[in-house]
Order: sequence, then C-alpha cells, then structure tokens
Amino acid sequence: MSGEGLIAEPRAVHASEGHARLAELMHRGTEFLSCTHAILGGAMSWVSERNLVSAISNAGGFGVVACGAMGPELLDTEITETKARTTRPFGVNLITMHPQLSELIDVCAKHEIGHVVLAGGLPPGGAIERIKGSGAKLVCFAPALALAKKLMRSGADALVIEGMEAGGHIGPVSTSVLCQEILPNVSKDIPVFVAGGIGRGEAIAAYLEMGAVGVQLGTRFVCAHESIAHANFKKAFIRASARDAIPSVQIDPRLPVIPVRALKNREMENFAAKQREVAGKLDEGAIEMAEAQLQIEHYWAGALRRAVIDGDVESGSVMAGQSVGMVNREEPVAAIIQELVDEAAAALESRG
Repeated sequence: MSGEGLIAEPRAVHASEGHARLAELMHRGTEFLSCTHAILGGAMSWVSERNLVSAISNAGGFGVVACGAMGPELLDTEITETKARTTRPFGVNLITMHPQLSELIDVCAKHEIGHVVLAGGLPPGGAIERIKGSGAKLVCFAPALALAKKLMRSGADALVIEGMEAGGHIGPVSTSVLCQEILPNVSKDIPVFVAGGIGRGEAIAAYLEMGAVGVQLGTRFVCAHESIAHANFKKAFIRASARDAIPSVQIDPRLPVIPVRALKNREMENFAAKQREVAGKLDEGAIEMAEAQLQIEHYWAGALRRAVIDGDVESGSVMAGQSVGMVNREEPVAAIIQELVDEAAAALESRG
C-alpha cells in the first residue's frame, strides 16, 4: 500500500494559530536553551562541527559540538571556530568515559559554554559539580526512568530521552515507550527533550503534547548544505530507507559493546571481526576490560571518520537513525528547521 496522502502536506499556518501553539509548547525548552526553536542538533562525531553547529544555531535551533574523541586542544579550537561563525548560543557534548573529561570540562568553562551535554552513562565523581560550578547548565541522557530520577537528584538541569531508532550508539528501548515511561513522571519537574527516529514535525508536535519541551535530531541534518559530510556519505543517506539502518551485533557477551545503528555495509562484518580480536586479547590477559571498551570506541571513531570525511561508505561506518528514509535531498539547515516547524504547527492547528 502506498503511503502517499497519509500525511498531509505542510501548509501555511498563521502565527496566531499553529505556530503560536507550537511556541507555547516549546516555551520551557526555548527559555532553557535561549533559542527560537527548541530543536537541538544531535552530536554526531565528525559531522557536528563548527559549520553545522553554527548553522543550526543561526537558524534558530540549538547546535551542539560533538567532542567525541577530541583532546582538549582540538575542542578549544573547535569552540573558537564555532564562536567565529555564530553569536547565538550552542552547546558541547562530552563523553563520560573520555580519559581527559576533566580537562575538557575546563575548556568548556574557559569559553563560558552555557550548556554541556553528558553522554555515555553516569558521569564520574565531581564532573557534575565542576560543570555546574562553571555556570553551565547540564543536560544528561536518561535511558530509563530510574536513571532519570537519579540524574535529577545529582543535579542535571535537563534530560534527553533517546530511543533505539536513533543513529550511533543506542539503547534497547524505543522512543515511544521511553516517552510513555518517563515523561508523565518527570516532565513537570525538569525540561525533557526527546530524540530518536524523529524526521517530521508531526512527531515533534506529538512529543510536545506528551510533555516534552523540545526535541533533538541528528540524522535529519546530515545532508544539510552546511554539513561537511562527504558527498558519498550524503548519497548513502539519500538512497537509504529506514530498514537499511540496522544495529550492530554483539559477538561476545563479555565485551562492553554498546550497539551502534548504521547503514548495512561491509563495515558491519568488519566490526564482528574486531570484537573477536579484542575478545582474544582479553582471553590472553593482554588487556583489561576498560582497555577493551576503549579499543572498541576508538575503532568506531576511526570507522566513522573513514565514512564521513574520506567518503568510504563500504569499509567505514555510516551511522544513521531510522529516520534516514525521510532524508531525500540536500538543503540548507534553515530550510530543514523551517519545514519541521511548519509541519509541527500544521499538525497542532489541525487538532483544533
């Protein structure tokens, strides 16, 4: 059965109707982020850099620099270059397992970054206090209700709940289930942003009505004109359907491997071989578990770079969310955000 006609085309909506309702539902989010639209750019290593981040902020959204495996000097340069391209607020995403997390927090503080996003599990002792002590607002990922409550008690200022439909590292639960589990219980007490599988404004409207204050999108921005992703990487996105974005498989249950969602290619087989190699080193006692996890993460960073920067979309990792099927052309960031806003406003207006 064709899907044509099942979703109404976005139409011009008067600011006094759908757009006004959208602004009302996003108010807590836009106030928290100090931006026009409560739409965060998902932090994608090698993609969420100075050009895309500044473009998202300049278009009224909220760009987020993906620190990933960067060291302090590289992050310092990236923030400086992003500031040269926008006067609007943007955030920085830090990985909690990064061996230089403390120094990276210092870099953010030096630049007076207003929002720091922590991803990758519970932060080590003192990290939250140091981030908040710099005056920054802290945003944390909450993959379950119990963790959401723990992060709130620990001092998180906002939460992101991201479902398994997202690209890159994912959890086991879908966005819709997480929203039903978490939003009714915490959304009145803390701003919550929803992520994972969002490609159209109608979904944004629905999550806002459930109690979210905004959303986070990554996959939808990869093919923006301002994205530095290689032409081959963008072509792979435009050609792909939702069913092509699959999670990686864990070969050895001992390995602390977080599944990664990416477009199916030869790299998925290569990753299985890498896991066997690391498991062998564990068996030999050549490495400890923490080193094993670090090797896996470095492997992903390299594989992603091969695809995003070098354009090798067969032996590189083409990380993509299931919303990749809704990416069908290259266009400016401003046009993407405007389309999402208009779709959400039209959906809200249609409810009466």
